Amino acid sequence: MKLRAPAYPLITVDPYFSVWSTSDKLYESDIKTWDSRTCFLIGKAEIDGEDYVFMGSAKDMNMPPMNQVDVITESFSTKYIFEAAGVRLIADFFTPALPTDLDILSRPASYLKITAYSVDSAAHKVKVSVLASEDFCIERKLQNCVLTEKVSLSNGFSAMKMGGTEQLVLGHSGDDRGIDWGYFYLATDKGAVSSLQMADRVFLSVQALLDTDSENEMLIVFAYDDVYSIKYFGEFLKAYWKREGKTCEQIIEEAFQKYDEFKNQCDEFNKKLEKDAISAGGEKYAELLKLALRQIMAACKLVIKNDGEILYITKECLSNGCAATVDVSYPTLPFFLLYNSQLAEAMIKPVFEYSKSGKWPYEFAPHDLGTYPILNGQVYGNGFKLEMQMPVEECGNMLIMTAAVTKAIGNTELCKEYGGLLEQWAKYLTKFGADPENQLCTDDFAGHLAHNCNLSLKSIFALASYSWLCDKAGDQSRADYYLKLAKETAAEWKEKATNADGTYRLTFDKPNTFSMKYNAVWDKIFELNIFSKDMWDKETKSYKAHMNPYGLPLDSRSDCTKSDWMLWTATLSNDPDFFKKIIDALWLNYNLSPSRVPMNDLFSTVTSMKIHFQHRSVQGGLFIRLLSDKKICSLNKL
Repeated sequence: MKLRAPAYPLITVDPYFSVWSTSDKLYESDIKTWDSRTCFLIGKAEIDGEDYVFMGSAKDMNMPPMNQVDVITESFSTKYIFEAAGVRLIADFFTPALPTDLDILSRPASYLKITAYSVDSAAHKVKVSVLASEDFCIERKLQNCVLTEKVSLSNGFSAMKMGGTEQLVLGHSGDDRGIDWGYFYLATDKGAVSSLQMADRVFLSVQALLDTDSENEMLIVFAYDDVYSIKYFGEFLKAYWKREGKTCEQIIEEAFQKYDEFKNQCDEFNKKLEKDAISAGGEKYAELLKLALRQIMAACKLVIKNDGEILYITKECLSNGCAATVDVSYPTLPFFLLYNSQLAEAMIKPVFEYSKSGKWPYEFAPHDLGTYPILNGQVYGNGFKLEMQMPVEECGNMLIMTAAVTKAIGNTELCKEYGGLLEQWAKYLTKFGADPENQLCTDDFAGHLAHNCNLSLKSIFALASYSWLCDKAGDQSRADYYLKLAKETAAEWKEKATNADGTYRLTFDKPNTFSMKYNAVWDKIFELNIFSKDMWDKETKSYKAHMNPYGLPLDSRSDCTKSDWMLWTATLSNDPDFFKKIIDALWLNYNLSPSRVPMNDLFSTVTSMKIHFQHRSVQGGLFIRLLSDKKICSLNKL
């Protein structure tokens, strides 16, 4: 089996530098950014005087393509294999977005290694050309002219950069937007980089001559210097890689020098991930996780404040463009709890800072901190419009995430620094979480609901999480109080939520309905024992009757689902057969979906068509089974 990705990751650095192929073969369509804007990336090979295309639309270039023999997707690389005229050409895209190493994951450089072999025992000359258009660095083509410049590098590397003449750094924000500032770099260790004009666009171009007998490989580096990355309440923040004053030119030189080192580290990570995933859920599960990894990393940006504190900012991609969205961090978190709890902490800390600053007027937690890349306060729901808030949702998310991060990181600094906020949010849930009013939650795709059973579950586990946090902070009386409250509320929940057949409702007041109770997975992960261990067996077994070809619907109102919540629900179950059914359905969705975009997380379980969202970091939620198995977040409360 091999997953046909809905889109294949090529260059995956951050939300402004994420480039994908949306066709089965690399030459069947133009290369696109994650939000489906064309950014021309063209690859050609002249073999013994005959021209072929291997990347970009061959049809538009009126040139025959090389035959694509295979494409292999790993956690950090996408390798294409082509053949034509006695030559095998391998194009290996590699982004070392290693989550365990802040320095490596922050680097704004990505690779394309091209190797040529003879497959007919004859020697061949292969002239390789790779071209990248101005679309990488400007969005307003008519308003912003492009300049190119040669870059001086050591060790004989050839490089150029290009950027707009009008550098309005952090000049706009939004969802479906490209960058309009900073500089795109193209560099090579073989041949030369030049600039040229084609049609109405400026291109940077690499050309190199390969010989299948000896000099048969070349390394290309794509890099981007965004100058400043995030505006954070008036402060212009730089990317983490700039913290010691390094230039993009230095990063590119190091990229060439450390290619083998980075590749070996990423290969080892990939092998371990594949082994763990196969053990937990089989080969299809491993393929899903490997495809998701670079997307997760490319939907986030690591920056550093002037005081040295790091912030890890998510972008709510093709959703509304919100930055540091709490209910995006919540499903994303399992990935970072597994591989780098420092990033998990840096993801939620900005929410604490905003809430504590006095700029946020409510007693409950905010939804977001702005629209990427400008973070000046919540924008969702017109900022402070009360009916557009998600009070129970976000308070619950923050308390659960804080407990998980505190356990994973191994200290109680968050409790000490933000204890007042944590108590404030716990008190809000005490008043309103057991039986939520008609308010927004993260899953309101079929309309708003009062008395939401799954949302109530989130509140219960948030209060249990706060109890554990109080215990860690040495406040035993408060810990006992909130644990008792969580258990009492859980008993009431079970009584009010039960259908006649022993399953559980969508809302307390609507019998014979269902919804995925994915929030209950924290009872299993935290090992809190708020509910009995066999509580969810009948519930998850009943879900099999609701399965459609491409997954389990969110609830009984529609056929739409979320990829992250499907995996949380599967992890909640103790039935291996149910977990396999969920994995098979999700794998089939991505394998067959006509929606050729980076992994979307909201789709129809009947048609596999995308409903909304793509390229979001919430695919980090697919890793929750590994998090559960490894017991990283076991709180051992009882």
